[in-house]
Amino acid sequence: MSRLVGIVLVVLGILAVVVGVVYLVEPIHSLPSFFPGHALHGRGHHHIRGYVAIVVGIILLIIGALAGRSRRRRR
Repeated sequence: MSRLVGIVLVVLGILAVVVGVVYLVEPIHSLPSFFPGHALHGRGHHHIRGYVAIVVGIILLIIGALAGRSRRRRR
C-alpha cells in the first residue's frame, strides 16, 4: 500500500513542478484558461505561484520517494 502512495505522490510532484514551470515561463495572457490567474490582457508572469508550485512539487517528490521505498523484513 505504501508503494502505491509513493507512486501517487511522485506523479503529483511531477505535475506540480510542471505547473510551476508553466507559471514562470508563460505570460499571464498565454496561460491555459483552466489555470488560476489567467487574464486576457494581463502582462507579466505569476512568479510567486510558480515558485510555490515548484517547492510543493519537490516536497511531494521527496515524500513520495520516502514512502515508496521498499523495506526489507527481517526473518
